[in-house]
Amino acid sequence: MNKYYLFLSILFLLTLISCEKEQMSLSVTSPNESNQIVFSLSKEGQPTYLITHNNKKIIDTSYLSFDIKDLPSLKSNFKIVSSTTGNADETWQMPWGEQLDVRNNYNELLIKLEEQSETKRKLNIHFKVFDDGVGFRFEFPKQDNLDEILITDENTEFNLTGDHKVWWIPGDWDIYEHLYSETKFSEIDALSKRDHPNLAATYIPENAVNTPVTMKTDDGLYLSFHEADLTNYAAMTLKVDNKSLRMLSELVGSKRLNGKAKVELPFNTPWRTIQIAEKAGDLIESKMILNLNDPNEIGDVSYFTPMKYVGIWWEMHIGKSTWDMEGSQDMNTWTTGESGGSRHGATTENAKKYIDFASQNGIKGLLVEGWNTGWDKWLASADDREGLFDFMTPYDDYNFDEVMAYAKEKGVEVIMHHETSAAPLTYEKQMDVAYDFMKANEINSVKTGYVGEIIPKGEYHHGQWMVNHYHKVLEETAKKKIAVNAHEPIKGTGKRRTYPNAISREGLRGQEFNAWATDGGNPPNHLPTVAFTRMLAGPIDFTPGAFNIKFDEYKKDNQVNTTLAHQLALYVVIYSPIQMACDLPEHYMLNGKIHPAFQFIADVAVDWQQTKVLDAEVGDYVTIARQEKGSNNWFVGGITDENERTASLSFDFLEEGKTYNASIYKDGLDSHWNDNPQIYEIENLDITKDTKLDIKLASGGGFAISIIEKK
Repeated sequence: MNKYYLFLSILFLLTLISCEKEQMSLSVTSPNESNQIVFSLSKEGQPTYLITHNNKKIIDTSYLSFDIKDLPSLKSNFKIVSSTTGNADETWQMPWGEQLDVRNNYNELLIKLEEQSETKRKLNIHFKVFDDGVGFRFEFPKQDNLDEILITDENTEFNLTGDHKVWWIPGDWDIYEHLYSETKFSEIDALSKRDHPNLAATYIPENAVNTPVTMKTDDGLYLSFHEADLTNYAAMTLKVDNKSLRMLSELVGSKRLNGKAKVELPFNTPWRTIQIAEKAGDLIESKMILNLNDPNEIGDVSYFTPMKYVGIWWEMHIGKSTWDMEGSQDMNTWTTGESGGSRHGATTENAKKYIDFASQNGIKGLLVEGWNTGWDKWLASADDREGLFDFMTPYDDYNFDEVMAYAKEKGVEVIMHHETSAAPLTYEKQMDVAYDFMKANEINSVKTGYVGEIIPKGEYHHGQWMVNHYHKVLEETAKKKIAVNAHEPIKGTGKRRTYPNAISREGLRGQEFNAWATDGGNPPNHLPTVAFTRMLAGPIDFTPGAFNIKFDEYKKDNQVNTTLAHQLALYVVIYSPIQMACDLPEHYMLNGKIHPAFQFIADVAVDWQQTKVLDAEVGDYVTIARQEKGSNNWFVGGITDENERTASLSFDFLEEGKTYNASIYKDGLDSHWNDNPQIYEIENLDITKDTKLDIKLASGGGFAISIIEKK
């Protein structure tokens, strides 16, 4: 062989060697080719990904790894064993929801990795790319050298490409009941939100944010980071690196576990999700989170009917009555032993009053809080809260059987209330008998509560142990054909697709903060922000409908910081298949008759054929139109922050050739959330698909429109 051929042979061998060391890149693109994920291994064999939208990076190269107790980190020295691609395009129907038909259309990439070590640990990464965002999860396959692992940290990076505007709440391990802040990413300071005077259980260990967290880039692109299908795992917060503009997954921990999540293999983590939208309203219309969950596993849920309800609830928050008979459990005193005499709200007589009001005004449901014994002991120390409630024994002044018979006679469905006092083990011991008690009394839905620090100590509301408890509640209620509205919950991650008995949840700073918060309550921009943050996680039991905005009769230092028309609009804007008319029946009366504005609450639907966001900007304003399921009737709601503005409406979503009667409930000429909140106007006119309309919204104001097809 001459020197020339020897040189070519050596060059060829070197090329082969370098090609083996060169890191392979794999990519998958959304069906419309707007979004793309590129996966690669670093020189050290560490998994990385980046995301582009319309060929522009929106997530720069980000690294992925796990720390595992008593084992080396699952981080580097990987090789790609194989990869497969696929796609799906299907349409499924929601038994109840913001729309009937949901299109599930994505392309996917599954990458199988193997560690180049003696143990050859395996890890799969599964990507799904939609036109409205991306999701990826980690899959731990069954393998010879691993049966069970204790994850001490999941290190999923989100490397941002700019100092985006962010709407965020702190990464609290126990509650989501914080006001949203609007800052640049570099200005996020979650630790300053510790020890809020109105929050009963708070733990914020890191400068982290909870999800969904929503951002807007300088280019006007909207991003929302969240997770889907949270099952047998700890909830994810996102730790903030202000300087490098990077977020890192920070799972909620467990002091008892001394880690984050203990799992048996095979196991799949939740999906890490990024919704991507060029218009703010597209975030609301996206169903990507639902599509990343499994289909319905529990079958028919016709035992639950979407409905509006009233309840013995708001009167405790404003201080008219108490949860317990001793008169100590209201939000004015909120200390044990300060009895003001018997002001118990859940009496037989009071329940009948609410039933009469509901029956006379087309409201289907009634919630009664404080009906069962134990509330007088609720403020005991954490160690004494086990066994506090039994969920079946009423107070002496509440004749359970009489109330149930009266409700049945009047055609009103009673909603059960189970406050667990954050003692889940007590609740689990009594689930079977408590749910049987409900079904024996023809009660098909329950509002659960978990106020306080979790027992056993060392666990948090959003840790793996409680995630599994919340899941157990869904499983056990599904067996009994019961629907669940959870308060102090784990965040929604789309599991309502798999368990459609998960009808609604709190998980935000709700209406009650207006009644007793010492910081002035929820500001006017609260709900225009919630619509693009918390609501992306799923239905919200916000309890709208406050008509007595100032409630000076009971609490002169508190009020609702919106106009009355804004409260009406919430029945359309803030989605839930159950919607409360939260105020006292007497506050819905005017001059001895039902308040004219209450007609919208009586008319508005709660289950929808389709939803369209007409105009929106995060934190500022939002206008949404929803079509009632099974009819041609539409309802429109619009709200604004502290800035007055004019909404310019087009009704091109209406059916061609039809005329509709529009009843418009709007702010009065001098309306203002603080100065004149209860002034309103009602206008009736005929409209068609071609109608254009301008409506003025006051500061903190809104409008609501019922659009009924004329026959």
